[in-house]
Amino acid sequence: MTASTRPLQATAIPSPGDLPADARALTQATCELLDRLGCDEDTRAAAWWYALARAQPETWAERSGQLAEPVRRLVEGQREAERVWALHAEHGSHASAEGLRRLLLAIIRDLRVVLLLLARQLATLQAAANWPEGERRALAELTADIHAPLANRLGIWQLKWELEDLAFRYLHPDVYRRVAELLDERRADREAYIARCVETLGDALGKEGIDAEVAGRPKHIYSIWKKMQRKRVDFGELYDIRALRVLVGSVADCYAALGITHALWPNLPDEFDDYIARPKGNDYRSLHTAVIGPEGKTLEVQIRTREMHRAAELGVAAHWRYKEGGNADAAYQARVAWMRKLLESREGEDDAALLAGLRSELAEERVYLLTPKGEVFDLPRGATVLDFAYHVHSMVGHRCRGAKVNGRIVPLTYQPTSGDRIEILTAKEAAPSRDWLSPHQGFLQTASARGKVRAWFRRVDNVANVAAGRQILERELKRLALADRPLERLHAKLGQKSHEELLVALALGEISSGQLARALTEAEMPAPATPARAPRPIRREPGALTIHGVGNLLTTMARCCQPLPGDAVAGFITRGRGVTVHRADCASLARLRARAPERVIDVHWGETGERAYDVEIAVVGYDRKNLHRDVTNTIAAGAHIVASGTRVDPARGEVDMRFTVRLRDFGELAALLDKLVALPNVVDARRLATH
Repeated sequence: MTASTRPLQATAIPSPGDLPADARALTQATCELLDRLGCDEDTRAAAWWYALARAQPETWAERSGQLAEPVRRLVEGQREAERVWALHAEHGSHASAEGLRRLLLAIIRDLRVVLLLLARQLATLQAAANWPEGERRALAELTADIHAPLANRLGIWQLKWELEDLAFRYLHPDVYRRVAELLDERRADREAYIARCVETLGDALGKEGIDAEVAGRPKHIYSIWKKMQRKRVDFGELYDIRALRVLVGSVADCYAALGITHALWPNLPDEFDDYIARPKGNDYRSLHTAVIGPEGKTLEVQIRTREMHRAAELGVAAHWRYKEGGNADAAYQARVAWMRKLLESREGEDDAALLAGLRSELAEERVYLLTPKGEVFDLPRGATVLDFAYHVHSMVGHRCRGAKVNGRIVPLTYQPTSGDRIEILTAKEAAPSRDWLSPHQGFLQTASARGKVRAWFRRVDNVANVAAGRQILERELKRLALADRPLERLHAKLGQKSHEELLVALALGEISSGQLARALTEAEMPAPATPARAPRPIRREPGALTIHGVGNLLTTMARCCQPLPGDAVAGFITRGRGVTVHRADCASLARLRARAPERVIDVHWGETGERAYDVEIAVVGYDRKNLHRDVTNTIAAGAHIVASGTRVDPARGEVDMRFTVRLRDFGELAALLDKLVALPNVVDARRLATH
């Protein structure tokens, strides 16, 4: 093994000398911020390797294979994030910022990537003071749109305030300077005042036996400006320019310290927030109160436990220390439990790799997809490109004829993943297909898209809907070999007022083929003839048949017609093989009836339960590579294949496949036939009435 191919240690880093001076300084500053967050060595190593990947792509390509998988995953996560930065630069709008944040979290595989991105962005902002105005402003806009809100949502306050302040400084330099000057004014007086308040409150808490740390709390320029905007007040009217922070050992001490503070100084009733009883969405916990301190000046006081403070400063990053064996009190244990729910590992990833993967309330079970212009749309996971077309606009969906995903043409049933760029191919005229409403064909997965298709067809002439529904009904009767089934009460079985309303519901996809099949088998069937003296029917095993007039007989299903539960059936008493059950319209039964009518008996179905029955189906299509495999896999996914046979006609390019499958009822049969017909090159799939 040569030196160039020898695996590197997990935490090995490239030589800093391989990097340009500015990249080296930036990465060093990034690692210092990661140290503040308590990140592990893999995370810090990934910061150096990412810098090499950007500075020397060829060297990275040669050496990346030597890295340990966790480090390589962290580097690739940072490189994936570059797609989001490019989209932000391309789109140039704050309108899709939330979508881009969601997209970012959806495409990364390890939460530590977020910490790397935040730390590197802050280090870049700190170094950008002398950049050209345009570049500095673009960096600040990206920070304000993506990084600062993510730090806020994940509770990483230690970075959040600095990201917000620097972005604000570059975007609004005049306002920033004015607020900073107001803060600096009489700074010595304010600091002396805070020192007196710290001593007074500390002494009061100590007298009551509360072990507390009291300190002045730094105020951030961006938060002051936001509060001025939100409350529409001037700087002098803000009550929390002067602020204290109190850290205690327990939640009980928090409320005790609150009482002592209010006893010491009058409180402002409208300026109190209990974020311990009602934590913020990112699990921020603290007591906030405003009081009238010495000399009649307003003063904000924050009270929290030390563990709450650590969690508030580090947010998600605090989880690493817990994973590394740090001590934690009950409050922090509760936070970790919440964090584990918030940051669930992706399937197949190791939790010991520090919560690899992210399915948070930000990412949810959704995919984030891009239009050719870079706009971000989110859909439920599993949605198709046709769902995406309808999500963009109803008419885009109605006119959709195809789609490209990342430049490659895909079927309308294709399910894209987060980050895919989708281009919808449209026709001039709107012409949605009724097949899109079939749940088994997989065109549409969202209820809103199906509703838009139904609304389109509902606007079509009612005569056309009735005609289309009649075609669907006749097709299903033929496919299921139920052409003789009475239809007079079918509409009532399906909750429709009339047969015409039933046909319209079929045309609009409001009734599926499975529902129709089950209703057909429950529809009124010819009643068995009642004998002069009706003996007590004998019930066979659950799922078997009720036989009138005889008992203790073996029953078998006739192989000639293979009846299913719901078929009108009759029995024929054989010699030595019990009762053979045929479909009532079976040609073989007709011949047996003509020869020995006294041996034909009345039979009807009992409770089907979990019993399965064999049925023969035919699948016809145009031959292609892997057609038989696709058909077989589709059947095997929902049924047991008992027997199969295939015949190919080379002259016509057609293939005829016969399968004997085991199913429970007509609903399963209808669903299976729908799936088979939806396969490419399949022309027809139907039940065979007889051999």
